[in-house]
Amino acid sequence: MASFAMIKELYEKKDKNGNGFLDMIIVGSDKKEYPAKLWRFENNGQYQAGQVIEIEYTIDNFKGKSQITITDIKRAPDSMISEFVPKAEHDGKAVFAMLLNKVNNFKDNDLKKIVSKIMLEKREAMEAYPAAYRLHHAVVGGLMLHTAAIVEMAEKVCAVYPSINRELLISGAILHDVAKTYEMATSATGLCSSYTVGGELIGHLVKGAMYVSETAKALGIDNEKVILLEHMILSHHGQPDFGSPVRPMFVEAVVLSALDTLDATIYEIFEATEKAEVGTFTDRQWALDNRKLYNHGLSAPEYKVNLGE
Repeated sequence: MASFAMIKELYEKKDKNGNGFLDMIIVGSDKKEYPAKLWRFENNGQYQAGQVIEIEYTIDNFKGKSQITITDIKRAPDSMISEFVPKAEHDGKAVFAMLLNKVNNFKDNDLKKIVSKIMLEKREAMEAYPAAYRLHHAVVGGLMLHTAAIVEMAEKVCAVYPSINRELLISGAILHDVAKTYEMATSATGLCSSYTVGGELIGHLVKGAMYVSETAKALGIDNEKVILLEHMILSHHGQPDFGSPVRPMFVEAVVLSALDTLDATIYEIFEATEKAEVGTFTDRQWALDNRKLYNHGLSAPEYKVNLGE
């Protein structure tokens, strides 16, 4: 078989006999990611992540999983790259404007000032960044889509539980991953190419809380709401094993953590099950507790988000 693809990740390795080979993640014309290997190949800088390639390949079974084995490879025009870059279903600029409008309508002036200032300072990156290196929302504009999905769910939760502070929850939802723009480096494709030094050493939870602290200080805001917002960002991964230095300790923080997990999980389930035929199971998904997932066929396994105004 022959096809065009984009290299998302490329690792130069040696087999047990000392022969060089390329271990890659490639993006196909369907904008989905696939593992691929090119055996007995010394790269010498010819190929790297972000390039479009023309390949001949076979699909093999390795330890019960499908794997693409590339038999021939050559460079394709860089002008083709846009055909392979996965993008969020909603335009990042439009989503950002919608969220900023929500913030500008806050009654709590402290939250309005803090959140809007951070958003406007990080606007360009927030509008375009993916939400992750891989796994959930690892697409151009994925950060805004993931954020907006959580905000939409938060609005519904507040309608059911009116005692929850809506503006505090929305503030935490908008800012919970804002420091992904600090944590990740992107390539010319707009996708994450690596983690930054600061991303590895500090991470987006701590840096996000630092943004809140620094912004509040610059605005002359010094009250408990600043601490609450910092806590929501620091605790949104839920527990230390998942990177949070503290567990959520008040209701808005608990809801934010739950919604963050829910949206990421739904995305990953759909990403996995849409590759499985109706009536069959996926391979085990290590990011979902190593579970197999079943495509029951009663609904389209496709991540779609309805956004309000």
